[in-house]
Amino acid sequence: MWRLKAVGHKARPQDVGLDEFKLKRREQEKALRQARRDRQLVSKRLLLHEDEDDGEGPMDTRAIPSREQVVELVRGLLIGGEKRVCQFRELRRALGHPEVQLIFIKLENSMRVVVGLLSGLDDQCRVEAGKCLHTLSHSPHPEVGMACLSATPYLLTYLSGQSARFTELCLYTLGNLCPENELIRKKLLAQGIIPSLAQCIQNHSGTLAVLEAAVFTLSQLLQAKDVEQIIPLVLASGLTPHLMAGLEPDAEYGIGAATECAWCLHYLSCSETGSSVLVNQGALPRCSSVLVTVGGAVAHGESLEGLELLIWPLLRCVGNLLAHGDVCQGEGVCVTDCRLLAALCVFAQGFLHTHPALARESLWALNNLTADSAVWCSAVLCSGLVPVLIQLMPFSQGINSMVLRTLGNVAHKGTAFCLQLAQAGLLPALCATLKMAETEVVTLSLEVLYLLVASSPQVADEFVQLKGLPVLEMMLFNSEESLRLRASHIIDQLPQPVVDGC
Repeated sequence: MWRLKAVGHKARPQDVGLDEFKLKRREQEKALRQARRDRQLVSKRLLLHEDEDDGEGPMDTRAIPSREQVVELVRGLLIGGEKRVCQFRELRRALGHPEVQLIFIKLENSMRVVVGLLSGLDDQCRVEAGKCLHTLSHSPHPEVGMACLSATPYLLTYLSGQSARFTELCLYTLGNLCPENELIRKKLLAQGIIPSLAQCIQNHSGTLAVLEAAVFTLSQLLQAKDVEQIIPLVLASGLTPHLMAGLEPDAEYGIGAATECAWCLHYLSCSETGSSVLVNQGALPRCSSVLVTVGGAVAHGESLEGLELLIWPLLRCVGNLLAHGDVCQGEGVCVTDCRLLAALCVFAQGFLHTHPALARESLWALNNLTADSAVWCSAVLCSGLVPVLIQLMPFSQGINSMVLRTLGNVAHKGTAFCLQLAQAGLLPALCATLKMAETEVVTLSLEVLYLLVASSPQVADEFVQLKGLPVLEMMLFNSEESLRLRASHIIDQLPQPVVDGC
């Protein structure tokens, strides 16, 4: 006898259908990481400096400097004198051209000169050398990044300095170098970049610009292919409490630091080891609390610009941690605030048209929240959220399928839950989704419908009165055998004899 095997529950290794769902989630995860990498991370960060457009100096910055001009600039740095700072600024402007970057690193002793001044006693030259290295770190040429390796020990050392501006510059330079290749990452890890980041955040506690730069660098590391070797180092460094503390958006500074912290927590939550540690450290209630706060702001139209950039990684982190239900037990590590349900629905409705993918992620987190939890399924019913979810069922792009999975979680809890779903108006909505073209949506609709009609003869009668039987009978001619079998089994559950024209 056919019966529902799964409706969006947490993955079980032995369940083939759920393995397919996990595969889809991994593919979506890869797409999300790629989108973030292309738009923000691998494109790197280039800081603008106060003298960026001052127009000083003899060189026309709109033209690409020649090799001879670059040689003269390097020679000027070697000679020194009062004009050395001006020579540095001209060099930095010249290095803004990718062609000049290649010329520069191939000149004999060019990098040695810059690194020497970076490590020297002249504070002004040190800052200008740091700016030149930062410009080089933004290069699209991998060999330029490799040439900067000789400077990384000094950049790491300066992370313990007192100047927030210079520390921020060093952090973004290191962050730009991290994704270049595996060799650079290994060198930085061997040089102690992770404990240096932890100490830097602690030294500059309260300085959000430094926090954002440090966590940006950390996020670069956590996106590496060899991340499984990096995550234990991060967890052992004491960074995660700083990441959780930095999640709250700041009205004056904005959401930059909070967003970077959320992305790092998300990357850690993708790991089995990382997710277990995060749960034990209270990351789940912490992230949920921020989502509740942000949800209230979105509901009242008081959200900061670009707030969806923070919501996205928070949803992913919460969803991943909820998937580890076996460790989400005990006081202080599980979610108990029922307002999270309302926040997730606010995101699903508020971003439905502007960011449909974000609406889907909200529903995915809601699905994980209700999976195997009678308490949360009951909360969905008691909070009156079923009509809200039903309103989302006509929408595609994975939104309706996530709604159906969540409602399936509720229906799976038993007869009383099914009756309340039917009373909330779910049956007419299922009649509509059964006619949709997407196979996944139709399959999920059949699974939820089976639970409802099998729960009570009254529900089965109501479905027949809604003229749902002809819809199922048409499905008996579907090309998909699995759909035909499920439709046939549900028909067998309906009252007999069937009234003509029902």
